[in-house]
Amino acid sequence: MDYGMIGKIEKAHKYAEDRSRFTFTSFNVNFHGDNNDHLVTFTDGKFNCDCEFFVMHDRCGHTMALEILLKDMISVKE
Repeated sequence: MDYGMIGKIEKAHKYAEDRSRFTFTSFNVNFHGDNNDHLVTFTDGKFNCDCEFFVMHDRCGHTMALEILLKDMISVKE
């Protein structure tokens, strides 16, 4: 491996440790729940999940888990 690539790998690890460098604006996640798989999306600060609980409450365990996982990396609009 060349020295240039080694430097880039080291820089990538440094970047990955600093969560404040990342802000997600949109994504899709296939979430493997205890009972079923669910599609969770995040667009323009809003989550959506295809589970029944989300339809009634605009939040669910799947979206809250992602909020915890991505803390400080997303901005959720209420």
